[in-house]
Amino acid sequence: MSYCRKEGKDEIIFATKEDLAVPSTAIIKVDVEAEEQEEPGLILPSGEINWNCPCLGGMASGPCGVQFREAFSCFHYSEAEPKGSDCYEHFRKMQDCMAGYPELYPGKEDEEEGKEFSNIGSAEVDEVQTDSTNAEDDESHKIKDVSSAS
Repeated sequence: MSYCRKEGKDEIIFATKEDLAVPSTAIIKVDVEAEEQEEPGLILPSGEINWNCPCLGGMASGPCGVQFREAFSCFHYSEAEPKGSDCYEHFRKMQDCMAGYPELYPGKEDEEEGKEFSNIGSAEVDEVQTDSTNAEDDESHKIKDVSSAS
């Protein structure tokens, strides 16, 4: 036998296995007005950018807000391949602006970490280039054993 009990603001419903085996007849009312008032996210239904989105972390309104909005808009509306490749100048201006406010826009905390990642990227490129060449035809890709040469 199922029953309900109220505890403060909560209503606790106890149901038996038999009650749960029957399909629900509950009607869930959706508050459409409350749904419409919710923040729409970064991209509005119209496809425009929501500059008030908290996900931007205030970047659109800081001292480099104009540069950020120009760069982000360029990227969002870009049809170039790869996407945003035509926005280099906008992002460069934004980075130049941010460099003038290091207390607001801190740079890399660990320069060595950045170098490690850039080395990894170049190693992958070298590896791909090496794999794509014919090692038999190109002697420069062969490893020479110099330990026995002395």
